[in-house]
Amino acid sequence: MLSSTSERVGATLECVSTIPAPPEPLSAPVFDSHCHLDIMVGNRQASSGDPVAQAAQAASATVRGILDDARAVGVTRLVTIGYDLPSSRWNADAARENEGVYAGVAVHPNEAHAATPEALAEIEELAGRPEVRAVGETGLDYYRDWASRDDQHASFRAHIEIAKRTGKALVIHDREAHDDVLKVLASEGAPRVVVFHSFSGDAEMAKKCAEAGYFMSFSGPVTYKNAGYLREAAQVAPAELMLVETDAPYLPPVPYRGKPNAPYLIPLTLRCLAEVKGVHPDYLCEAISANGVTVFGEW
Repeated sequence: MLSSTSERVGATLECVSTIPAPPEPLSAPVFDSHCHLDIMVGNRQASSGDPVAQAAQAASATVRGILDDARAVGVTRLVTIGYDLPSSRWNADAARENEGVYAGVAVHPNEAHAATPEALAEIEELAGRPEVRAVGETGLDYYRDWASRDDQHASFRAHIEIAKRTGKALVIHDREAHDDVLKVLASEGAPRVVVFHSFSGDAEMAKKCAEAGYFMSFSGPVTYKNAGYLREAAQVAPAELMLVETDAPYLPPVPYRGKPNAPYLIPLTLRCLAEVKGVHPDYLCEAISANGVTVFGEW
C-alpha cells in the first residue's frame, strides 16, 4: 500500500512514463485541431496531481521535435490552445515563431474567475494577431466547480463577443453542460464558426450541432471501449463538420490510455473515426483538411 501522496504520484508516473510508439503513417495529410504545446514542453509546471503532464514534460519535448514527430506520420499542422492569459500569450508566440503552428487564446471556464475586463481585453488583442486562429477554449464545465457558474457564463458570453469582433473561430470546452452551452450560443447569437472541442455528446447532441452548423472535433476517447455513445455521435456527424484532435498531452487513444498524448498519435483516432463512418482514412483526412481551412482560415 502506498503511504504518501508522493509515492502515489511516483507510481502513477512510472505507469505513464513510457512514451507511445509512433503509429503507421497516414497516406494523406491531416492536422491536429487542439493540443497544448506549452504543457507538453514544460512551460507550465505540472502539478503533483497531474501525472500525465509530468510524464510528458519528463520526455523533454521541444516544439520542433513535436512538429517533426507529427509530420513523420502525416500530421502536418497543429493548433495549440490557451486556457488562461499566460498560456494564451505563450501559444500565440509559439504560433508566430513556428511554421505550421497556429493558436487559440482564451480563459478556460475552470479559470473563469480570472476573466477580468483587463484579461479579456488582452485576449481580444491576442486574438487579432494573424497567427491566432481561434478564441478558445471557452465554454462551460459543470464537472468541476473551480469557478462559479455565474462566472463561467459571464466569461463564455464575453468570449463569444470577442470571437465575433475578431472574426475568429470559437472553440468550446463543454463538459456536462450540453444544454446550457447550446442555450447560450442561441441567446447570444453564435459566431460564424463554432467548434466543440473533444466532443463529448451523444448522437442526439451531434444532430443538434449538425443542424446548427457547428463543427465537432473528436479526440482519443472515441476509441475507448466504454465510449460507444461517442462512436454513435461520430456516425451522425457529417464529414464536412468533423475535426480530429489530441488535446495533448491528455486523452490519448487506445492502446495508450493513461500515457502522455502527442499530435503524432492522431492517426489512431482518425482511423477509428474512418472505420466508424465506413470510409477510407484518406477520404476523412481530405474532408478534415478542407474543414480546417473553413474553420481556421488559409494555412
